[in-house]
Amino acid sequence: MNRSKKFCIAIVIITCLSFIALPQAMAAGLTSFDVNKMGDMSDFDPNNPIIPTGDTIKIALMASFSGPAAVVGQIYFISVQWAAHDINKRGGIMVDGKMKMVEVIKANTESKTAIAKKVAERMILQEKVDVLWGTNGSHIMKVINQVAKKYKKIAQCAASLSDDLYDAKNFTRYSFMSSFQTNQIGRAAAYYYGKRQKEKKFYILCQDYLFGHAMANGFKQGLKEYYPDAELVGEDYHKLFLTDFAPFLTKIKASGAEVIYTGDWIPDAANLLKQARQMGIMLPFANTFLDEPNMLHEVGIEGTKGLLNISQYGVENPLFKTPEQIKYYKTWNNLWKTKWQAPYNTRLYEHGTGNIGSYTQQTYWLLSVIERAGSTDPEKIIKTWEGDSYRMVNGKVITMRAQDHKAIQNLHAVEFVPPEEQRQSFNIEPYYFYKGTSSVGPVFTIPADKIMPLLDPDLKRTK
Repeated sequence: MNRSKKFCIAIVIITCLSFIALPQAMAAGLTSFDVNKMGDMSDFDPNNPIIPTGDTIKIALMASFSGPAAVVGQIYFISVQWAAHDINKRGGIMVDGKMKMVEVIKANTESKTAIAKKVAERMILQEKVDVLWGTNGSHIMKVINQVAKKYKKIAQCAASLSDDLYDAKNFTRYSFMSSFQTNQIGRAAAYYYGKRQKEKKFYILCQDYLFGHAMANGFKQGLKEYYPDAELVGEDYHKLFLTDFAPFLTKIKASGAEVIYTGDWIPDAANLLKQARQMGIMLPFANTFLDEPNMLHEVGIEGTKGLLNISQYGVENPLFKTPEQIKYYKTWNNLWKTKWQAPYNTRLYEHGTGNIGSYTQQTYWLLSVIERAGSTDPEKIIKTWEGDSYRMVNGKVITMRAQDHKAIQNLHAVEFVPPEEQRQSFNIEPYYFYKGTSSVGPVFTIPADKIMPLLDPDLKRTK
């Protein structure tokens, strides 16, 4: 039996097992984020963070805080520090019989594997951190997971998406993938277009490393599974931090493509979209990270209309369904309006939704697991997190599959529309996300059972 058939069989088996286990987890009591238990956030300022010292729960935030992807480190920091600040204002977490505050330590990987290894080891051996939180770049997360395994520390993969990180070769029981995964994203996009039955010709353009190829493979698999009549008219890969996309865009323009599928993240994502529009290519992009609002405003309403974002923090419309959700949103938004300074006063941080919302809620999940484990002991955290389910502030439920530590969840295909159409999602004043760009409009749910995470049949824990 070839490997692809083994994967298919494994997916079917684990789908059944997971959906048997999920109701049991919910019956035992689903842990939910409770807005009414939040601490006083009025003094939260990402530029002047209140970070405790001493005997704390220490999280090493592994990210690029310098170089071309430095903005990603900024995004991660405000997300993780928000959750830590909230918990600290509540008095901390009871671990091993003592109330402890949460300390977030910036750990600059510089987007380089050798640097990431040295920094991760320094965080564990010198800073004595309890958790390694990461990161942009699956090649970097792979190194983080290796270090976590070596020193028996917990790693949370909140932002790297490659399935290979948790296959039989790379899996470590100390690391948990709370983010969505490349195969899920690609199959979700294909499922959406298969149901839509409008566009038929697709062109893949992704970054030329582990993550980019995994993103492409997920979409190709999804087309075979959910849209076999679709046609792939081109497939290309480019180096990271590319500044000139013209050669690739010229090929796309000549291909007859109706949709461009990309996994690119900032800054590549921004450069790709802007250059495409400058060349007169107005095709929709099916994407994951083409949602940075400052860049979207540069492109404008017409240039961003029709973008399709596969979101791990989407929910069925409308966005705000409870007074608590409105309260949480306004807590963030009011601070953005009145307190935060550059770089956190730009449109990127205005709403605290999208990927920022996901990173923040994933961090809350981590802290909830530590609280319920009652310890920073990795073995107790592992026991608590495996099979755990958590309801985020927006109502989305996410479950940690025990076998390979991958998250099971619905995803959402989000279509970008002009401001006057955004009220179908943004259902409180001013009834739009942004006035100068297209943004969230119709939202299409991709059920979890249609995009179950890949499970490597060679992983011994599945036997």
